[in-house]
Amino acid sequence: SALTGVFSCQLQGEFHLNGVHKTGDVILGGLFPVHFFKSVPDLSFISEPQQPTCHGFYVQGFRLAQIMAFAIDEINKNSELLPNVTLGYSLYDNCAELGIGFRGALSLVNGQEEQIILDHACAGNPLVIGIVGDSSSTRSIAISSVLGLYRVPMVSYFATCSCLTDRQKYPSFFRTIPSDGFQVRAMIQILKHFGWTWAGLLISNDDYGHNAARSLQSELSRSGEGCLAYFEVLPRDKNTDEVRRIVNVMKKSTARVVIVFAYESHILNLMNEVVTQNVTGLQWMASEAWTAAAVLQTPQLMPYLGGTLGIAIRHGEIPGLREFLLKIRPTLHYNNSYGNRMVNQFWEFTFQCRFAPAPPGWLEGGGALCTGQEKLQNVDNEFLDITNLRPEYNVYKAVYALAYSLDDMLRCKPGRGPFSGNSCGALQSLEPWQLVYYLERVNFTTPFGDEVSFDENGDVVPIYDVMNWLWLPDGSTEVQNVGEVKRSTFKGEELILDEDKIFWNFDLKKPPRSVCSESCPPGTHMVRRKAEPKCCFDCIPCSEGKITNKSSSCPEDFWSNPQRDYCVPKKTEFLSYHEPLGICLAATSLLGTLICAVVLGIFFYHRRTPIIRANNSELSFQLLLSLKLCFLCSLLFIGRPRMWTCQLRHAAFGISFVLCVSCILVKTMVVLAVFKASKPGGGTSLKWFGVMQQRGTVLFLTSIQAAICTTWLVSSSPTPHKNTQYQNDKIVYECAFGSTVGFAVLLGYIGVLAFLSFLIAFLARNLPDSFNEAKLITFSMLIFCAVWVAFVPVYISSPGNYADAVEVFAILASSFGLLITLFGPKCYIIIMRPELNTKKVIMGRGSES
Repeated sequence: SALTGVFSCQLQGEFHLNGVHKTGDVILGGLFPVHFFKSVPDLSFISEPQQPTCHGFYVQGFRLAQIMAFAIDEINKNSELLPNVTLGYSLYDNCAELGIGFRGALSLVNGQEEQIILDHACAGNPLVIGIVGDSSSTRSIAISSVLGLYRVPMVSYFATCSCLTDRQKYPSFFRTIPSDGFQVRAMIQILKHFGWTWAGLLISNDDYGHNAARSLQSELSRSGEGCLAYFEVLPRDKNTDEVRRIVNVMKKSTARVVIVFAYESHILNLMNEVVTQNVTGLQWMASEAWTAAAVLQTPQLMPYLGGTLGIAIRHGEIPGLREFLLKIRPTLHYNNSYGNRMVNQFWEFTFQCRFAPAPPGWLEGGGALCTGQEKLQNVDNEFLDITNLRPEYNVYKAVYALAYSLDDMLRCKPGRGPFSGNSCGALQSLEPWQLVYYLERVNFTTPFGDEVSFDENGDVVPIYDVMNWLWLPDGSTEVQNVGEVKRSTFKGEELILDEDKIFWNFDLKKPPRSVCSESCPPGTHMVRRKAEPKCCFDCIPCSEGKITNKSSSCPEDFWSNPQRDYCVPKKTEFLSYHEPLGICLAATSLLGTLICAVVLGIFFYHRRTPIIRANNSELSFQLLLSLKLCFLCSLLFIGRPRMWTCQLRHAAFGISFVLCVSCILVKTMVVLAVFKASKPGGGTSLKWFGVMQQRGTVLFLTSIQAAICTTWLVSSSPTPHKNTQYQNDKIVYECAFGSTVGFAVLLGYIGVLAFLSFLIAFLARNLPDSFNEAKLITFSMLIFCAVWVAFVPVYISSPGNYADAVEVFAILASSFGLLITLFGPKCYIIIMRPELNTKKVIMGRGSES
């Protein structure tokens, strides 16, 4: 064939799949569980493996496939949706098994032709443009992992695993059923509503069960709404020993609520053992996978499962469906081929007959032959019951989502398309990824009035019905709608329940109590039990701060009285003007301010005397004013903390002390400059320390501290804080720093300037006395640094209002130290020894030295 320019591919193997097909311009694929079980072939590999066979016909699964056929038939008759385009379908039975479902998906995208002839153009439509399915999360994960590589859209009607929202792993997966993440939150809403904080969890051993369990445990831990008494995984097969062990755990547990995330096939084995051991008095909570399972609603199981509360898929109505189902007819020339035998299997199951040729022994055993003329309307089973369409409604929406997406693509105007070069998708060269683009943006309304669209994860807007299994007096069963859970933009998950309608399968006809430990009685409080969930606790007598008549803690600002029968306001503590300590500190602050004012008056009065002029009178005045501010800022630390005092106290303290230390630093530098200027050739040094330079230096150094304080106040401002950590029965009002780093930088900057002043003064301490204040500055800086070095550890270790007192004491001590050491000797000379305050004496000192 290579010589003729024609290439072909040979099919290496054929899957014997149970399916039904209809031709069309565009084909949609579908995967449905038409059978429950499969027979496992011999896999010894000593001969060619046999194809698996399916058994246990599932009427609801077959009806799901027929819903898809009905939806496509309805779309083809609709002249406004996909005009001039005929949809076809290929529907396969997955037998509720991963391997068979995977075979079906591969057959849908690859085809089953024995030989495929390829030309050089390699053009044409894909075999299917999208797949409706699968029903299982496990199968959907496996199939969409492969189909996602080729961006083949897959719209599931029943796969709820939260993991499927990962668009990196499953870029072309969509679903018309809410994810388990929302279902779990809906169940927690029900638990919370009835006060059930103690529940057991049973899951199926698959992705659906394990992912639901992870979500439930995570949500319970995050919300704190309850605890799990036990967590068990139901076996896949009929492992009677394991099932018996699980039922024993349920029987011994004090939890009255059992949450089950599993399929009915898993639960059947469990319920057989529950009936055997007669385990009653349980409140079952069903996931959407088995809420409407008719196979469990039997007279044998309803004494145990009656009153079950379940999360159900949103129900809908599909007009014309019953008439369509009644038109189903078998293929009379039935040859047991794998192509179109699904309808015939349904017919045989429904009428309990067999098409000719009948299996050996069928007729001899009294079995009937199917004629194809049997009347479906005379059959009483769930196939024709269209009053409770839930997964069926999801299939209906999935088919329409694909159809509307295709319709939107075909209505694209050339030159205005979303693809490269503003091109549009064409029916003759359709690529599956093009349909994914339109699926992400599809938005339509069903005849039932539900709006359908997908979010960025491929999920629909979530809404669930809350169902209740009602056991009627005549022994029949009804699954009734008693509420709904939906996601609201403003309220989050919202639960609406009609409690009067709920049937409770208990003697009192009321909701059961399911808690590990009952609420503690008055006069006691709970204490967690070691190695047990937080819902399990013991009750011990109330300690201080709790009251007996309410069995609860007093409000934050209150404490129990000695008799513990009512709450009284807590005592409040802060550095007050009305207590001795506050009075002493405030008086000392005012005394320091007064002394500064007196010294300032003395210096101003004697400003023309040699001792004032020789020691830089302007800087001395600035230093006295800054010391006055230092004394006054300590008053901000006394009194009830308020927002403005908390913000101002450290800012005023930091700026005042930097202004003070800056003046001292400049004075020290001027002393050195004057000394150098007095030496031969040193006259130029004074020009760098003129009056303007001195003022500028002080202003610049102070502005840096102002910037630090501003940044601190803007980024993380100190605020008033009620501290109850020191004593439970007292409230200590204090100013929280907001930012410890800000306070540390503020103190650190003062420390750097003080250290520089000390260092320069120390180096200049031996200069002639006539020029020298260095010794006094050195001594003053030693006192200043000693006070603040001692302040830090004492402040950290001081509790409550004593921390403020320590800081005020440090401010006053350092301020008095500077005031006394720097101005005390000068005031002594001016007042007590005026004869020394002459130019001759001062200059004489210099000559003497």
